[in-house]
Amino acid sequence: MKNVSAEILTATPTEKSWVAVFSDLTKARLTTLVLLTTLVGFYLGSGTVNYLLMFNALAATALVASGAAALNQLLEREYDAKMRRTQNRPLPSGRLQPTTVMLFGGITSVAGLVYLALAVNLLTCVLGAVTLVSYIFIYTPLKRLTWMNTLVGAIPGALPPLMGWTAARNELSGEGWALFAILAFWQLPHFFAIAWMYRDEYAKAGFIMLPNVDADGSRTAQQSVSNTLALLLASLCPFVFGMAGKIYLGSAIILGVGFLWYAIQFSRQLTHARARQLFLFSIIYLPLLLTVMVLNKVK
Repeated sequence: MKNVSAEILTATPTEKSWVAVFSDLTKARLTTLVLLTTLVGFYLGSGTVNYLLMFNALAATALVASGAAALNQLLEREYDAKMRRTQNRPLPSGRLQPTTVMLFGGITSVAGLVYLALAVNLLTCVLGAVTLVSYIFIYTPLKRLTWMNTLVGAIPGALPPLMGWTAARNELSGEGWALFAILAFWQLPHFFAIAWMYRDEYAKAGFIMLPNVDADGSRTAQQSVSNTLALLLASLCPFVFGMAGKIYLGSAIILGVGFLWYAIQFSRQLTHARARQLFLFSIIYLPLLLTVMVLNKVK
């Protein structure tokens, strides 16, 4: 760690602590979301919570997610340098060197998978490996080939709650897949809103997002509305499967209708302001839905 800290200090023209640098490298906010959804899956899948197993599942998942984030930035460093929103990341800014990031990302992600296999179970390890491989070797290169990268990227993004479920139960079941579906459909309007707001920057960097190949915005609008509607339906599954009660059901309907309303408003007015409203509501929606799901869990 001392060598890494020295490298940061010598390579960085502006002051930034190594903690902040590695927070950027591991995409701390995204990793926190991964851990939150993993925790929800684990709790819902548990009868009596095994806290040691929960800790091991979260710690191992954190390693895999952090390593994946670092490797993603390694592969996209040249493209990140072209976008204002990413040009201050550790690699484009020169705060870290590619070799350091490659070693950190590789060792951390492999350590996380081994940790899952030894301290959790093999099924969750396999799901973690699928998440890592699909994120790094499928989703990341597809961003420069087709706008459908967003659909593909929703798969590794939705696997953490399923990993939490399998960590607790060591089995795949409809309940776990319901959590996967909620996260998958949530990501799509969330990322279409981001892609619309930053479509010029994505185009400049060479990333192919739907708004960049959708001149009049009609397909972006349609995808946003249809996937938000699908999310509303998927969010009812925890009640249908007996995972959560009537309070959750009412909350899911209210939140889902609200999300759909913002998606429809965005589809009618394809402006930066409407995209931002959709994006902000998506950030509010998910933690509220998951919180009510946990609080109204059917024992």
